[in-house]
Amino acid sequence: MEESKRLSTYSKGGGCGCKISPAVLKEIIGSDNLSAYTGLLVGNDTNDDAAVFSLDAASAVISTTDFFLPIVDDAFDFGRIAAANAISDVYAMGGKPIMAIAILGWPVEKISPELARQVLEGGRSICNEAGIPLAGGHTIDSNDPIFGLSVTGILQKEHLKKNSAASAGDHLFLTKPLGVGILTTAIKRGVLAEEHYKPLIDQLTSLNKVGAALGKIKGVNAMTDVTGFGFLGHLIEMLDGGRISATIHYEKIKKIEGLDDYLRQRTIPDATFRNWNSYSQHVAFEKGVNVMEAFNVLPDPQTNGGLLIAVDKESLKEVAQIFQSFQLNLEPIGIFTGPREKLVYVTA
Repeated sequence: MEESKRLSTYSKGGGCGCKISPAVLKEIIGSDNLSAYTGLLVGNDTNDDAAVFSLDAASAVISTTDFFLPIVDDAFDFGRIAAANAISDVYAMGGKPIMAIAILGWPVEKISPELARQVLEGGRSICNEAGIPLAGGHTIDSNDPIFGLSVTGILQKEHLKKNSAASAGDHLFLTKPLGVGILTTAIKRGVLAEEHYKPLIDQLTSLNKVGAALGKIKGVNAMTDVTGFGFLGHLIEMLDGGRISATIHYEKIKKIEGLDDYLRQRTIPDATFRNWNSYSQHVAFEKGVNVMEAFNVLPDPQTNGGLLIAVDKESLKEVAQIFQSFQLNLEPIGIFTGPREKLVYVTA
């Protein structure tokens, strides 16, 4: 067994950087006539975070799955990150998770099963933090280590938050700093400084519980979490095919601790360039923006990234109170506008 080999070296792209490119994914998924399923409230037509199905007049069930290759070398931390990332999809819909089951692929002839046990223990610890059981799962003997969860959640229909329901005039918030794809690439290349590891893991394992609280606010019009397609990709999904546009204030976007060091070292994930190639035609930069930095940060693939939230003007005070209760010091990073030539305008 290759006991000395670091887990991250098994990954072509760690964490949500494993995602298939947006253009190829669209070709794979194709089209499906979901209109026959009258109880389906959210399907795959807007690339939302989870599927939602009506249970009765008032309530609905949320179903999602997410899994990936190792993003860090520590098995327990890998399990924690993958679990937090999967559960985030339920919070992004405004819902409450109630149960998870595990998805585990492990090369048992190459890596000790003891490390797989540590991965599961990490996943279980995050499920416990979310107040849900890791109730079962499925395992296979695979060529590469893979872990994630399938998560079930519930919500009241009136609290459902889709990713594509923002309106012109809504203010945009982001609940976590950007840049984790760059720092996890530094792990893979063996250059991450010791002092940057704990802040990175803290962010990667932080649950987006604020989403369930925001779901109860009517003036929160749309919500999604930022993952493998980067900030730009998930923002563009919110713009609903050009129905609206957005203006972003780049300097108001928070970046993860240590980011400048790794930008200088060019520890940029391959998925960043894939994302930029998919979305660049929809983006315009205005004077004063550090464009070379923004090229690397805005399409950076996030894992268990923050929530992108569209809030109408009348609800800003109420939302600020929710943020305060979760120890989140946030201000708007942009605003949604009527449709313009480009989907996203980035200002300083």
